[in-house]
Amino acid sequence: MTGAALLVVTDVDSTLIRDEVIELLARAVGPDAERHVADVTERAMRGELDFSASLAERLLILEGLPVSVIDEARAQITVTDGVQELIAEVHARGGVIAAVSGGFHEVLDPLAASLGIDHARANRLEVADGRLTGRSVGPVVDGAAKRDTLESLRLNLGVPRERIVAVGDGANDLLMMAAAGVSVAFCAKPAVREQATDIVDEPDFRAIIPLLPEALAS
Repeated sequence: MTGAALLVVTDVDSTLIRDEVIELLARAVGPDAERHVADVTERAMRGELDFSASLAERLLILEGLPVSVIDEARAQITVTDGVQELIAEVHARGGVIAAVSGGFHEVLDPLAASLGIDHARANRLEVADGRLTGRSVGPVVDGAAKRDTLESLRLNLGVPRERIVAVGDGANDLLMMAAAGVSVAFCAKPAVREQATDIVDEPDFRAIIPLLPEALAS
């Protein structure tokens, strides 16, 4: 990828999609596990827990589940309203859209391909003998990794910072949002709302379109 008039970088869980994928995976363990994972996720998104440590804790609950739960979780995902309209608008303006997630490549990659998202980064689930090990593979995609992904894309594409839009809802999105010219708190936690340049409270990505930087003069 070289050259772009605009860059949009969005979080995935509870932003690009209405779900938290790790909670969908935990559903296969049982209701108590799902509730615990949801509670830990909520606390991490409020900034009360370290993201990497909270991810490790939640992943351990999934240990031993068959890999088929990934397909089951993928089938339950609801894409946020207006996502395809925003993507189409970004592309029409000569821009690039990226999705960065504390979730998992196994779910994000096919979703990104189906939506026309240009770049995706997420964690990878470790699998052994057809079952989840309760661990991830490689560096954790935390707040710093999200910011670093945005910065790498900015440099590779030559996009001025004022033409970068970052969209997020939780504390692990704050570093990425601080690195963008426009930061959108999307149905977000209080800490994110306080630091964003713009707030969208309706779960519809079409509300982001008016916040995009104006088209470059031809």
